[in-house]
Amino acid sequence: MVQLYRQQRFIFMALDPVHIGTGQTRIGRVDNTIVRETGTNIPKIPGTSLMGAARSYASLVYGKPEAAGQHKKLKTEQMKDCPIVYTFGTYNNGNNDAVAGQQGKISISDAQILFFPVYSMAGPVWVSTSEILDLADFQVNGLISSTDDVLHTSLKWSKETLNLGWLHLKAKNGLIVKPPGEIENKKEWESIKQRIVIVSIKLFSQIVNSNLEVRTSVAINPETGAVEDGALFTYEAIPRATWFWSDVVQDDYNYNNRKFPPTTNQFSEEGDNKGEQQLSKPWNSPLDVVKSGFELMEFLGIGGMTTRGFGRVKCIADWGVMNNEY
Repeated sequence: MVQLYRQQRFIFMALDPVHIGTGQTRIGRVDNTIVRETGTNIPKIPGTSLMGAARSYASLVYGKPEAAGQHKKLKTEQMKDCPIVYTFGTYNNGNNDAVAGQQGKISISDAQILFFPVYSMAGPVWVSTSEILDLADFQVNGLISSTDDVLHTSLKWSKETLNLGWLHLKAKNGLIVKPPGEIENKKEWESIKQRIVIVSIKLFSQIVNSNLEVRTSVAINPETGAVEDGALFTYEAIPRATWFWSDVVQDDYNYNNRKFPPTTNQFSEEGDNKGEQQLSKPWNSPLDVVKSGFELMEFLGIGGMTTRGFGRVKCIADWGVMNNEY
């Protein structure tokens, strides 16, 4: 049997507000906006941001930071058996070398919002939709009504209505959300499973965009140490405790009959996988490399404003969705 691809699903939770900026300023509620899905206007973490963080942090774990980015400084012999290069690919520098310009074996989808935290008169609740949960392999039971003015909740709530920020909706109890087995016993799931709210897909975007975190900052004049005149600016972020889901596909097509170099030790000047320091977990596939990079996002963050307390994202769980073989 030949494996065509592997699909792995990852669940993340934001430990800090997350700001993935558009790189532009605009006149409106905030100056610096975040990336959104075009069709729904719902914020997301782009796959390119996840890919960049995974590559950079996996390179640090491997002890070969020059393998991150476009790695123009790497020589041909440093790329031949490098697990980082094999996983994420190489920059095409225009020569005819068989190694240069190698395509990566991993594709990472955008991280979509799974559960979004919102304040209410019952305390914090985590909002989602039945459509989003179904896509992420969560089972939903107890839905009674599909109208836009009704929410369903796993809260033990005795009142007829419940607010989500400024929005009041009719509340229906009895909601049961069953996660995939990899999440069921996680402490993060235990903390939210009795505080879940499901709304219509029509309202979800409005609720999310009305409850983003908005902060104000100023630029400091380095000569005077005082605030720059007219340098006040605002920026938005996805709030902490938001849950995301993303799929990673490993397409290890065994280019030129090369196989992934099983890796147990860090890089050394003598060559790849020859360092004295062992990796915390062996790398037996490109997916293992990606996972090691994702693990460091819990400490080093992703996106902008990481020096201001933004960006830390924890990988809660992952599981195989589909393995295609022939």
